[in-house]
Amino acid sequence: MTPRSDAPRYAVLIDADNAQASLVAGMLAEVAKYGVAGIKRAYGDWTTPNLGRWKETLLEHSIQPIQQFRYTSGKNATDSAMIIDAMDLLHGQQLQGAAIVSSDSDFTRLAQRMREAGLYVLGIGERKTPRPFVSACDRFIYTDLLNREDGSTPAPVVAASAAPDASLIALLGSALEAGAEDDGWANLGEVGNQINRLQPEFDPRSHGHQKLGQLFDALPEFEVRRTPSGPAGHVRVEVRRAEAKKPARAGGRRNR
Repeated sequence: MTPRSDAPRYAVLIDADNAQASLVAGMLAEVAKYGVAGIKRAYGDWTTPNLGRWKETLLEHSIQPIQQFRYTSGKNATDSAMIIDAMDLLHGQQLQGAAIVSSDSDFTRLAQRMREAGLYVLGIGERKTPRPFVSACDRFIYTDLLNREDGSTPAPVVAASAAPDASLIALLGSALEAGAEDDGWANLGEVGNQINRLQPEFDPRSHGHQKLGQLFDALPEFEVRRTPSGPAGHVRVEVRRAEAKKPARAGGRRNR
């Protein structure tokens, strides 16, 4: 299949000192949902033994390794090199987005700067990632939700049968209201956009469901409807708050 020429072009910048090689395939699969990974670079001191397992991954996924020696003990030269390189790419390449793979808060300002320049910033890191970096991204994906190198699917953080907490219902409700039409129904895609604006790290997989629509299906607080839309079997998915059921009157209808 020939790639779409109008697909957004992304730079994928990996802090190899702060990321797992076994998750690269899953990371790139996530990036592919947003655009084409036209630039793929991994930064680190490749002379150190702890990065030895990256070699096959770099070759398999055509990722360019960027060497950065550790000149001073305790100083992370990799972060500085990655930030400088990112700014060069920002001004020298026709990019629509960037994926920053790290759990390090040092990249907070980089994410902010890229967004200021109009790029869509996708962050990928562990759940220990500091909140400022998470919030600085348009979207943040936790690595425990990614498929592994062996193709295994990660277990959901919250079981699908677990009762949702009030904060989840409040988040979904706020996003729905922000995107709803006058009749109370909202397009699922627009609701998803609103959710990411409110909480960049939100992911239905954290709640036991692969898709946002499946999560809404599982919640009695909301209604979902699917209607055919356009050619090729496309379906329009909309959601709204479920109408409260009126209690039955005791004793039946009163005579007047």
